[in-house]
Amino acid sequence: MIHVFGFTVTWFQSIAAVAGIGILVFIHELGHFIMAKYFSLKVEQFAFGFGPEIVGFTYGETRYSLNAIPLGGMVKMTGESADTATGSPDEFMSQPWYKRFLIAFSGPFMNYLLAVILFIIVITVWGVQQPSSKPIIGEVLAGYPAATAGFKPGDLVTGIDTVAVHDWEELSGYIHRFPGKPLSFSIDRKGVRSSITVTPSKDAASGIGLIGIAPCIETQTVGLGEAVSASVRMVIFQSVFTLEYLGQKIVRWEKPDLAGPIGVVQILAKAADAGWASLFHLLAVISVALGLFNLLPIPLVDGGHMTLSLIEAVFRRPLGKRAVVMVNYVGLFVIVSVFLFATYSDIVRIATK
Repeated sequence: MIHVFGFTVTWFQSIAAVAGIGILVFIHELGHFIMAKYFSLKVEQFAFGFGPEIVGFTYGETRYSLNAIPLGGMVKMTGESADTATGSPDEFMSQPWYKRFLIAFSGPFMNYLLAVILFIIVITVWGVQQPSSKPIIGEVLAGYPAATAGFKPGDLVTGIDTVAVHDWEELSGYIHRFPGKPLSFSIDRKGVRSSITVTPSKDAASGIGLIGIAPCIETQTVGLGEAVSASVRMVIFQSVFTLEYLGQKIVRWEKPDLAGPIGVVQILAKAADAGWASLFHLLAVISVALGLFNLLPIPLVDGGHMTLSLIEAVFRRPLGKRAVVMVNYVGLFVIVSVFLFATYSDIVRIATK
């Protein structure tokens, strides 16, 4: 056991968290490397991890290395910026706009591809988890009327007042219709029948009644074709949900809840403790987030390079060197600000806990 970031983790949790982050970033950089090699660019270095080199070898023009800190990877192409470009045909900045666009896009694409593969593994090996249609209570939320009234996970609801209940939809629908009204629940608890009276509280946002219960979760096995389809849908959902969340926060001028490196390590460690299914699922979600962030039109990240390439395609000439330098400074400010804010949020959460 080791103590890190305010909580205790096992060595397995620590290794899983660090390796998970490293693999996600490495796969991202691998995408850039493959596309750069495909277009015959000169790649000076391709590394797993960063910091001092532990072991490596040179093959052709590229130095391949394993570095001391396994939290990512690096691809160093010749002539990556206007400051270092000499005009050689094998440099990044010498490539036409569409090649630079594809090289930049290949990193986020690999993160999305990895997410789909991880979701497929989770679905085919562990199955698809979905709420049960049976009126059986799977979870009782603390602080809600059901917990106070004495409901327990596993309770079978057979009726409410004088109305028979056959499935979860009937159960939840009846509760939603009567906020503030005492309801008498007929319960079957391991063969013992009883009655519990509880008053649903009114949800402030929707106005419906809630007592704080959730259905049981069932696991369903599916074929490979359905697993691929479900995985693609999950990746799309994660992307759209994230964009909608950020958009709502921006419109409302609200502070978004972001996790920095400390928070990511924490949640990965918890997922590793919960099992391989949880770990793979969370790695897929983070891979989507990493790919999506790099698609945003922020200078210095892949989305920024893609945007500059598209600007060149539209106006038939690249931005001037001074304009590119100024744009990159703006991008650096945005990236550093997001990193500091996310790290600050992590520290506040730890201190509050």
